[in-house]
Amino acid sequence: MENKGLGRRQLLAGAGVVAAAAVTGACSRTSTGGAADGAWDREADLVCVGSGAAASSAAVTASAAGASAIVLEKMPILGGTTAKSGGVCWIFNHFILREQGIADPKADALKYMVRYGYPRHYDPASPTLGLDERRYKVAEAFYDHGAAAVDHLREIGAVQFKQFRLFQVDRPAPDYADHLPENKVPTGRALEPAVGSGSSEGGGSLATQLHAFLKQKNIPVMTDTKVTRILRNEEGRVIGVEAEQGGKTLRIKANKGVVFGTGGYSHNVELCNTHQPYVYGSCSLPGSTGDFIPLAQEAGAMMGDLSLAWRSQVVLGEALANRGVGLGAFVLPGDSMILVNKYGKRIVNEKRDYNDRTQAHFPYDPAHEEYPNHLMFMLFDERSIDAFGGAFPFPVKKSEQPHLLEGASWDELFGKIAAQIKGWEGRTGGVRLAPDFAANAKATIAKFNDYAKAGVDPEFDRGKYLYDREWHLLFSARREGTKFPPNPYPNTVMHPFAESGPYYCVVLAPGTLDTAGGPQINEHAQVVSARGEPIPGLYAAGNCVASPTGQAYLGAGGTIGPAVTFGYIAANHAVKS
Repeated sequence: MENKGLGRRQLLAGAGVVAAAAVTGACSRTSTGGAADGAWDREADLVCVGSGAAASSAAVTASAAGASAIVLEKMPILGGTTAKSGGVCWIFNHFILREQGIADPKADALKYMVRYGYPRHYDPASPTLGLDERRYKVAEAFYDHGAAAVDHLREIGAVQFKQFRLFQVDRPAPDYADHLPENKVPTGRALEPAVGSGSSEGGGSLATQLHAFLKQKNIPVMTDTKVTRILRNEEGRVIGVEAEQGGKTLRIKANKGVVFGTGGYSHNVELCNTHQPYVYGSCSLPGSTGDFIPLAQEAGAMMGDLSLAWRSQVVLGEALANRGVGLGAFVLPGDSMILVNKYGKRIVNEKRDYNDRTQAHFPYDPAHEEYPNHLMFMLFDERSIDAFGGAFPFPVKKSEQPHLLEGASWDELFGKIAAQIKGWEGRTGGVRLAPDFAANAKATIAKFNDYAKAGVDPEFDRGKYLYDREWHLLFSARREGTKFPPNPYPNTVMHPFAESGPYYCVVLAPGTLDTAGGPQINEHAQVVSARGEPIPGLYAAGNCVASPTGQAYLGAGGTIGPAVTFGYIAANHAVKS
């Protein structure tokens, strides 16, 4: 079978980033004075900071409501990490579900979101499901306005959507926790752009369509313009921003409000080292440096959970060479493949989604004062690399993956692993293989082989749920020309390892798509103060705020769905204020 999954992987690799084009249009300048004496250089009803899904959704919504808007982007290109993503938008109760007669009632939907996103707080008997009132109302707002945001974009002609489907089986994609009993609609909530979808355009298509609408409406889009200060009047209301462009300070007035959609802080090493368990590399664009956090703090904002992130494993060697990686190890390919820790033991279902699987790196062992899973070792054989070559991190040609290790036997491979990570000790906290790694790993492989033959993984339930099996079809489509036959065993995501080498390894470490922690917002996307009150005129959405869905990556498009929704909410509230 031809490996047609590559197109989807290209979406995630970031092909088609939107080219920047500074747009001029309906943006007024003050007729007298300059920035030094407090006059305004530019003015609009809504100032939108950033140009990804969140800020662009806000600008589009404001424009459609008859308000003026301006978009400020600090990078030379538009679209942010949205343009590098797959462009999928995860939404409750959207128009296609309704057309198909599939009920997605609010009570069940919120239980799924809170159970998955806030497992330590979840209480189904509580009227707020165990959350404080503010976080509950934010979660509720995502359900209440997500479908309306998508419908609005469609109705005004800004973006058209279709249902995201796993084309290998032509079925709607399963949610990332399709198996939770609270999830009553386990497939079909993910949408993707109807223009450019299924190709390398992906998130570039979503961003391009939003920016094309702004251009059509003569909404100014200013690139290479970094916001450096939030301006407030004597009553504390946000009335505009200061920004740097080409060495010049601009003062930009916001008559209705300022909406930040500036991304997370994955490329701010200091913030990551302070707030994250660990981030070696990120798929986010270099502009994700957490600019909004100090600006919001200066405005008196309450910080939400800063430790949250949308996580993915990364190839350690790549991330050490360049923190900005092109691809994360999203859905691990292969069937004769496992992950083991420094003790040679499996510690996770290798087919779980990237966000949840990456969290298996972080448990602390108090008996040995260490993080035993800090690095993971992806072990596989000739079958997996030949049958699924090209599915990252498997290369099509071995020479294309410089961090691939190969050994004629397990012992030779384990020796090469030990040598490779020894060279990285100064950057990994000194991780070394345990003395009994080889013996344990061989026992782990033998045990896995038995599981594969039986078709059941009693330790981690690999292949038990729909997610594992159907996403495996997408990311482990057999390569055209492979010499290996289809998996004949009862569980298609598991196949015994070959009895003889060669064998292979790629060392994986924790990374992010981007962080998901920042200032706290309310149900209107208003940033709240340390006292819990809205800061008038200040709004935010996307990865720069505390995630509305907690730690849950609900399904494909689990970041863009809330970004589009809360950008829409922010603009509507600001325009009406």
